Amino acid sequence: MRRHDEESFREFAAAQARPLRRTAFLLCGDWHLAEDLMQNSMIKMYRSWHRLERHAELGPYARRVLLRTWLDERRKPWRRSEQSLPTLPDTPDVTAGPEAVAEHTAMRHVVRGAVLALPPRQRAVVVLRYFDDLSVAQTAGVLGCSEGNVKSQAARGLRTLRGRLAEEGVPAAGKWCGA
Repeated sequence: MRRHDEESFREFAAAQARPLRRTAFLLCGDWHLAEDLMQNSMIKMYRSWHRLERHAELGPYARRVLLRTWLDERRKPWRRSEQSLPTLPDTPDVTAGPEAVAEHTAMRHVVRGAVLALPPRQRAVVVLRYFDDLSVAQTAGVLGCSEGNVKSQAARGLRTLRGRLAEEGVPAAGKWCGA
C-alpha cells in the first residue's frame, strides 16, 4: 500500500473505530465480539482501501461492511450453540448520585436486553436508525433494501421494544423507543 493510502487509512480507522465498535456491540451484545467484528471490518476495508475512490462515503460503507461481518459471524455453526452471558462494563456518571446511577444502569441493562431480543433485521434497523442516527435513506443504503422496508422494520422493532419495556415495567416506555 502506498504511504499516502496508509496514512489516510490510519486516520479513517482512528476516527471510525470507536463508533463502529459501539454499533457492533449494539448488534451483538458482547463487547469482546464487538471488538472482533470491528477489527475484522477494518481488515476487510484495509485490504480494499486502494480501490475505495469515494472517500466521502466511507462511513456508510464501513457500517455496511460491519453489518455483513456480523451477519456472517451469526451464520457460523459454532456460534449457534454458544450462549454468551457477558458482564457489561458500564461507566458511571460521577456527577449523579448513587441512586440515579443505579437507576440509569438498570435502565440501560433493560433497554439493551430488549434491543438484543429483537430479530436480527429489526435490530439492525433500530440500531442504525436510532442509535447511529442514520436517515431512512442512509439505513436503506447500508442494509441494501428499500426505504419502505426500513420504515416497516423500524415500526415493528419499536412496537416490539415498547411491548418488552412495558412488560419490564419501564415507565414511559415510549421515551426509550422513539415515541
